[in-house]
Amino acid sequence: MTRNFLAIGECMVEMAPTGEGTYRLGFAGDTLNTAWYARRLLSEGWDVSYLTGVGRDSVSEEMLAFFEDAGIRTDYVQRDNDRTVGLYIIQLNDGERSFSYWRSDSAARQLARDRARLDAALAAADVLYFSGITLAILPKEQRGGFLEAVRAARNKGATVAFDPNLRPRLWETGEAMCATVMAAAAVSDIVLPSFEDEATYFGDAGPTETVNRYTQAGVPLVIVKNGPGEVLWQSDGATWTFQVPPVTEVVDTTAAGDSFNAAFLASHLQGTDLETSVAAGSRLAARVIGRRGALVDISQAV
Repeated sequence: MTRNFLAIGECMVEMAPTGEGTYRLGFAGDTLNTAWYARRLLSEGWDVSYLTGVGRDSVSEEMLAFFEDAGIRTDYVQRDNDRTVGLYIIQLNDGERSFSYWRSDSAARQLARDRARLDAALAAADVLYFSGITLAILPKEQRGGFLEAVRAARNKGATVAFDPNLRPRLWETGEAMCATVMAAAAVSDIVLPSFEDEATYFGDAGPTETVNRYTQAGVPLVIVKNGPGEVLWQSDGATWTFQVPPVTEVVDTTAAGDSFNAAFLASHLQGTDLETSVAAGSRLAARVIGRRGALVDISQAV
């Protein structure tokens, strides 16, 4: 029986530097990046779908064609006559990226507006994956309903994976961001935070504090990414670490965490032990940050 991995969020037009003074147009976004890599890593026994919103203009049509060419199902993509898709530009400084965004009219902001449609999409999934950005782009009055829908799907047997992906510029206040992220964690089976963000916005003194905060919220499995440092994870009350192998060249850190999440989840969901799954995530992230852009060829990576 085919299983369904459903990622939820916003895909945007990406303008990525080529290194030659020009930019290359593509499509990317945190949860879409994870879905794109997951489709390449999951077996044929899995479908990968994306729940988002797009417009009816030519760039939205190009985005849908991109999904389909990537093998990502578009059954749950909502079409909006009055909106389009967002755009961002990547700037690089010694491999570290910063972004400029244009997304106020993004159709993805309304992905949770129709609760019946949302419930139907989530009910069809075996695995749900979303992020703090998924929540941040929603109107604040829709976030509670979205999390209720996630909880209902989890209660019916779906596995829920969540990356907090803390981006305060998208939120009305830092307090709202932190409170909503912890509410999302409380309806999740797997949480995949990045320690640098957690330390900055939650004040965690170390990765252990991050793990403890999420496990105390009731999360069964927490994996804390920490750049080139050790990955720390906790499951069933036990804690382990994995030392990330050194990376010789960092070209572009875009999608480092997204690709880690994809490789970890693909491995874990197909029955591999946690240490091997964490190693798979680290290995793919190392490959991705050695290339430009969010989505890179991984045919030789894993």
